[in-house]
Amino acid sequence: MTDLHPLTAAETEREAELRALAEQAGRELEDASALEIVQWAADTFGARFCVTSSMEDAVVAHLASRARPGVDVVFLDTGYHFPETIGTRDAVAAVMDVNVVTLAPRQSVAEQDAAYGPKLHDRNPDLCCALRKVRPLTEGLAGYDAWATGLRRDESPTRAGTPVVGWDEKRRKVKIAPIARWTQDDVDAYVAEHGVLTNPLLTDGYASVGCAPCTRRVAAGQDARAGRWAGLAKTECGLHA
Repeated sequence: MTDLHPLTAAETEREAELRALAEQAGRELEDASALEIVQWAADTFGARFCVTSSMEDAVVAHLASRARPGVDVVFLDTGYHFPETIGTRDAVAAVMDVNVVTLAPRQSVAEQDAAYGPKLHDRNPDLCCALRKVRPLTEGLAGYDAWATGLRRDESPTRAGTPVVGWDEKRRKVKIAPIARWTQDDVDAYVAEHGVLTNPLLTDGYASVGCAPCTRRVAAGQDARAGRWAGLAKTECGLHA
């Protein structure tokens, strides 16, 4: 569910250039600091670079604002967020030097319920994520060449190979993960040093914050993603597949 159009000859050439750039940067920036990585992205792409944030915390948004004040921070309002998540988004927009861009699905929750039946997230979570996350992000990133995310290698086995800069084949964009090499301790230290906003749920037993119907608290020793789609084989929403 990408809704991407066939490429023209010029677009094909541009895509090849971006792909090569991403692969080269991934090698050259592997040992760079997170700030150096986002600085490279900001210098390389300018206004065609954005940050995405689930508003679990504002660490990557803060990093990017240091490299490019006023940077676009893209937030997916799925209609199922915890109130604390919406509050974090509003606080980030109010106090940080960023431009928060809120994306919404084509259908409201009520319209989706009418079309697919209520609680699609329980019956077909992959479809629900595709409709409320994957498609809106793909459409919302159309005006950018590169996007940054807060993925970390230590979050789960499925994210262990995350490059600091790579190629997003699904969206034909350069994808940047400036804190890919960080641990949770690194995140905590950055938050403490810079007073970065975090979602209040992180101090209430939640290690990873997503949509309310599909997120629960985690037990001690579980990885950060264990509270997402608990009891299902599903571990990712599809944004990073």
